[in-house]
Amino acid sequence: MSTQTHTADTSEPLGEPVRVRRALISVSDKTGVADFAAGLAKLGIEIVSTGGTAESLRDAGVEVRSVEELTGSPEILDGRVKTLHPRLHAALLAVRDDPEHSATLETEGIEPIELVCVNLYPFEDVVARIDVSDNEAIENIDIGGPTMIRAAAKNHRYLAVVVQPESYDAVLAELQEAGGEISGETRHWLANEAFALTAHYDAAISRWFGARYEIFPSHLSVALERFLDLSYGENPHQRAALYTEVGARTHVLSRVAKLHGRALSFNNVLDLDAARRLLHEFDEPACVIVKHNNPCGVAVAGTVDEAHAKALA
Repeated sequence: MSTQTHTADTSEPLGEPVRVRRALISVSDKTGVADFAAGLAKLGIEIVSTGGTAESLRDAGVEVRSVEELTGSPEILDGRVKTLHPRLHAALLAVRDDPEHSATLETEGIEPIELVCVNLYPFEDVVARIDVSDNEAIENIDIGGPTMIRAAAKNHRYLAVVVQPESYDAVLAELQEAGGEISGETRHWLANEAFALTAHYDAAISRWFGARYEIFPSHLSVALERFLDLSYGENPHQRAALYTEVGARTHVLSRVAKLHGRALSFNNVLDLDAARRLLHEFDEPACVIVKHNNPCGVAVAGTVDEAHAKALA
């Protein structure tokens, strides 16, 4: 949970709208990607893709140019190396209004890319299986994907990076409404999502490696996601939100329903956490009533209803 107030620095301009002419699509999770690519193609955007993604798009009737044609180099090492190529990353990282960068692209015949759509091998899903081998886990550590995502996110002033299927409709709608252009504000927000994804991904890999050595590792990277905006923080003038660990099976608000009343505050969540922790001390039916993090009524009984009546009394 956080009660900090954050102020954004808007002094750096986010860049002018960018016309998307070429998109690179390479995804592990293919949910909705065929429709997204088809929508891009209808806007006259060239689609460049890799391996299984290219095959999936072609099967859906989308014209695709292979990444091998773009780089002039085939996939090698069983696909471990397919997008790790200077021509591809120059197309992503070039500063478009730098004359030297532009001259290099022209001299080398490198075609710029204005949109990258990439998601990653399902490492967390794989290592969550009981029977997974170390080799299978390691083969599901994505290298090319995070590299492309980070390159595109760093250079978001000149291109857009899309890392979640949930973003496809909004990005496509903006491109359609703006005649194939995407705004600086949208590119900045997408870059924010991209860096959050790669940070979460690396944290999961780090935790998997570290679990082998000690119960309390010297470094612990935890990925959190915002679960709920709270009405206010510890004091009414503060903003607050509840964050939960990504992939956690339980948390303070799991299996909880708010029956009535105003939106939860930071203190409400603290009270609920204290009450649930105390309930876990009992094996028999119990009821805990808490105010400002202090139990003011606690009872056990044969049924929950009886325990509630006794605690209230």
